[in-house]
Amino acid sequence: MIAGLHARVAELERQLGRHSRNSSKPPSSDGLAKPAVTNRERRRGDRRPGKQPGSPGACLRRVDDPDQVIVHVPERCEGCGADLVLAPVTGVEARQVFDLPTLGLQVVEHHAERRWCGCGHSTTGVFPPQARAGACYGPGVRALVAYLGAYQHLPVERTAELLRDVLGASVATGTLAGVVAEAAGGLGGFTQVVREQLAGAEVVHFDETGARVAGRLHWVHSASTGSLSLFSVHPKRGVEAMDDAGVLTGFAGVAVHDGWAPYWHYDQAVHALCNAHHLRELDEVAAQAGQGWAAELSEWLSMARWQAARARDAGQAHLDAQTLAGLLGRYEQIIAKGHAANPPPPRPPGRRGRIKQSPAANLLGRLDAHRDQVCRFLVDLRVPFSNNQAERDLRMVKLQQKISGCWRTLVGAQAFLAVRSYISTARKQQLNPLLVLRQLFEGHPWLPAPPALS
Repeated sequence: MIAGLHARVAELERQLGRHSRNSSKPPSSDGLAKPAVTNRERRRGDRRPGKQPGSPGACLRRVDDPDQVIVHVPERCEGCGADLVLAPVTGVEARQVFDLPTLGLQVVEHHAERRWCGCGHSTTGVFPPQARAGACYGPGVRALVAYLGAYQHLPVERTAELLRDVLGASVATGTLAGVVAEAAGGLGGFTQVVREQLAGAEVVHFDETGARVAGRLHWVHSASTGSLSLFSVHPKRGVEAMDDAGVLTGFAGVAVHDGWAPYWHYDQAVHALCNAHHLRELDEVAAQAGQGWAAELSEWLSMARWQAARARDAGQAHLDAQTLAGLLGRYEQIIAKGHAANPPPPRPPGRRGRIKQSPAANLLGRLDAHRDQVCRFLVDLRVPFSNNQAERDLRMVKLQQKISGCWRTLVGAQAFLAVRSYISTARKQQLNPLLVLRQLFEGHPWLPAPPALS
């Protein structure tokens, strides 16, 4: 009984000690008791805080052709008080102030003339597409509304306040709520183009996260690269939702993910696992008695990541054979040490089926069974160490729900994510989101160019 109680207390303490840095729990679950970052965790990253070496930086620089020049003339001498109106100019000191002009709506009235021909027929001029009604907001205002809602996550009421305070425009909240749906309806073939480009990419990141839609739990799925983003929402989390997204069904490249079981259903793809997840889980296991292999494997992952990054920065297509063989051999030794520390538990008499194992044994089993997918970043230098790209892209879902709440309808969620895919893809390709949104509302949505053939 004492041994059983000790085991139960140890398991409960393990569960209470889980947080975002040693498990897959989100950082929002840490609350005010968020643990401090250790020096060891800081050393894992490839980047140091602040400006990175070689980056151009950002600062305000003077321009050669200012919009306006104002000359400030001294009227009297500070020494004797003499009049300086006719005094010679011996030098000029210049300073430039960058500021906003007075903002406000510009109203353009369009007249469509009706003219009578000698043949007896009357012909009327054609209004431009933006003049859709007797009084309406143009593509610039609608683009700003979509930008504030789908990219900056502003709620409808706060968007109305901003437009009223900054532009002097009193826009009804109902009008604002319909702008994102209008934008999604005008995307044309954008979603299909991005889906096809992702399906043909060499390496794609996949992830999913929960979201409240119409009061129920749904799942937002993402497929992304450094230049493309595609988000979709579905009531299910597994294969049905992934098939509906339409990327993994025909994908034959490297799929980077967190090991969620439905991803293995797509066996035509080459799989790579996110090692940031493994580092967090290894930290949790390493804190337990007798699990020194976990700390060793954590250090191995950090070293292997450094080796791969150094080779990639040097322009190498792959690691040299000797280095790769040494790293993979060391991985096998650590896994063997882990098995020695976690022998299979004895089967109770009369017990059938699988025997419940400890979290350490379960993690060890995954790292052993999927060692090729864990080490993919070493064998193929195109593959990143972690699935950070997908996690960064999906972070906006949690931000949207924190600021603006859940989506009231599935149609509304689908419209938001379609527009977000459009903005995110344009942003990744160094385009101004406001400009591409204006193109969209002018009836000419931007489409990403096909990738260059290597």
